[in-house]
Amino acid sequence: MHVPFCATRCDFCAFYEERPTAESVRRYLAGMEREAALLGGPLAVETVFWGGGTPGVLAAADLRRLGEITLSCCAAAPREWSVELAPGSVTGARLAVLRELGVTRISMGAQSFQPALLEALGRRHSPAQIHRAYERIRAAGFARVNLDLMFALPGQEEDAWLADLRAAVAMRPEHISTYCLTFEEDTALWVKLSQGRVKLDREREAALYERTWGELAGAGFAQYEISNFARPGHECIHNLNTWRMGSWIGLGPSAASQHAGWRGANPSDLDAWLAGLARGERAATERVALTEALLAEDALIFGLRMNAGVDLAALRGRHPGADWAAADAFAARLEGEGLAEREGDTLRLTLKGRLVADAIGVEALGVLSGMQ
Repeated sequence: MHVPFCATRCDFCAFYEERPTAESVRRYLAGMEREAALLGGPLAVETVFWGGGTPGVLAAADLRRLGEITLSCCAAAPREWSVELAPGSVTGARLAVLRELGVTRISMGAQSFQPALLEALGRRHSPAQIHRAYERIRAAGFARVNLDLMFALPGQEEDAWLADLRAAVAMRPEHISTYCLTFEEDTALWVKLSQGRVKLDREREAALYERTWGELAGAGFAQYEISNFARPGHECIHNLNTWRMGSWIGLGPSAASQHAGWRGANPSDLDAWLAGLARGERAATERVALTEALLAEDALIFGLRMNAGVDLAALRGRHPGADWAAADAFAARLEGEGLAEREGDTLRLTLKGRLVADAIGVEALGVLSGMQ
């Protein structure tokens, strides 16, 4: 469920978003109700994820309505229900509604505990607000909390990043996500990069990756994907399903779906999305058929980002029509270059490989579909 509203735009953000008004929120919720109805009835839903934008900019009553729409899509209560919140949006009223609806997991975008870095990112919260919000989340009874952090920020020294990591660990969340800053086109940070006001430093990024992994491992957080760490039993099930190329349905403007043999997305525009719903259309943008080769290739690319790696035999069994000779050659090359290791049928990246996982993903494009 994509909530496209943000009070302000962060410098690093390239996601579709809108400034909330009473009218735009009213139209959005009406659209969500319409799109849910197009699904044709309750489905077997294992997980729910509300992202954005910032779902927390919705008033408590609007969160309740969105929750009721969500539950109308589910044949039974979802096993996991995550909601993204910004520290400044965490209130007792909103948390009470989320608990009543059955939300099980809160993911809070802390990003940093350094005031100067928060300001540089265009974030509008303070370190004190992060701590107050976390205390409210725990007091409301949420047993699973994720904290999002960002590193390799302009002006961020290694000591400052390690201080952020340790501050997050000290709060005792069940899950921590650490994202290396990326420069997306059409963002304020991209403009600064093009003007030479900030610079990329790949060696520094690699060093910070390694320090991050060591620091969190020592604190009891197991890395299960390049950017994600959890205490035992607290991995994000919703993300795991996505990385393993399961099935998901996205509702809301710009939301993506992979379901019933097709992959597609809704328009990244509130008006265009509503117009499509009026015609009975959903997930009509960039719509492609899910071939065996496409699913196998994406499962390989995203699977290699996970520490567990990819079971090539199981993947071949699910998608026998892919180009497995090319896949075997690709795996052998990764092994030969020390980027991956093989244990039985499982292929996983080495530490050296995890440091260049994005580049490996790009190289894997077209391998199983014979398009290279």
